[in-house]
Amino acid sequence: MFISGRRLLWLPPLLLPVLLLLGWWKWSRWQPFPVATPSAYQAITPALPPDNRLRGVNWVAADSASSTNMEPLVRAGVTWIAQTPFGWQAGAAVPEVRLHTGAGNRGFWGESDRGLVATSQLARQRGVRTMLKPHIWLRGGSGTWPGDINMSTVADWQAWFASYSVFLLHYAQLAETSHMDALCIGTELQHASASHEAEWRTLIKQVRQVYHGPLTYAANWSGEFEEVRFWDALDYIGIQAYFPLSTTTRPTKETLLAAWKQPLRRIEVVQKRYKKPVLFTEIGYKTTPDAAIQPWAWPDRTAVVTETDEQTQRLCYEAMFETFWRRPWFRGTFIWKWYPGLQADGSARRHLDFTPQHKPAEQVMAHWYGK
Repeated sequence: MFISGRRLLWLPPLLLPVLLLLGWWKWSRWQPFPVATPSAYQAITPALPPDNRLRGVNWVAADSASSTNMEPLVRAGVTWIAQTPFGWQAGAAVPEVRLHTGAGNRGFWGESDRGLVATSQLARQRGVRTMLKPHIWLRGGSGTWPGDINMSTVADWQAWFASYSVFLLHYAQLAETSHMDALCIGTELQHASASHEAEWRTLIKQVRQVYHGPLTYAANWSGEFEEVRFWDALDYIGIQAYFPLSTTTRPTKETLLAAWKQPLRRIEVVQKRYKKPVLFTEIGYKTTPDAAIQPWAWPDRTAVVTETDEQTQRLCYEAMFETFWRRPWFRGTFIWKWYPGLQADGSARRHLDFTPQHKPAEQVMAHWYGK
């Protein structure tokens, strides 16, 4: 018997299975995606952990990437990487962001569209998700950073936002078509973010028409995250969390825990106002005795002798995780930073660097990421 509306139609017994099989074949043939069995779904989108924490690292682009590069991430409990393509701006007051999508003398293969997609696919195969986090590279010598970008006229700001929108919407489309799992719409653009709420809200609406995953913005720790007024339009409050925690070298963990209380109060005020989870889009510490004094500062590579200090780096990691990880509104961290293929006998520069790889700090990170 075959039911069609309220009528019962009689069919020969042997014809019914044939029709059912034919119908299934036609339905499956025209589906835009394959039928999602549990194993197939996991191959497309890695499963989230029960607490929805983002256990991330900031991935350093290179000239290549392989599945072998992903194994240390898995062993360390990492479930997210942030990939960083760059737009180029000739000066802080120049209202043009130049988009470079290919590899070449302006960047590594891993910063090109092809490299970004290939790296995210390799990561996905090992259950690691990707946040695309475009940055602006501001030319003008050492010491310049995106927070210096500031236009001198209203017309220049309009031109800058028009140019930046083209830049960002390119990466929103790339994130959508390659199934990347989150998108950061800007990083440390403190003059643009603090005084141009309407422009950001317009841009966020444009991005959401193109990209359908979660969005954040990476605000600087020094006050920008408190001045942003469009957090309600995003999914995460993103903070570049390089808060200074000490005025002396080699602080104790008790000193670091006490120093976190004031930044914690500031973060909680913003979180309660917007009722959005907080994500540390960057946080990290050098392997030096002064790592907690100015955590954002690179080690002095011109010094004749620079002392390494894995103990201070480890304590900084412990204090950060102990302060934030168990808080229900805290959504995770992207540790700055992770070099693919870095060996245990890496150079002294890498040893002084922010990376926790092959240091006690990596064990601390793996411990908390494993919780």
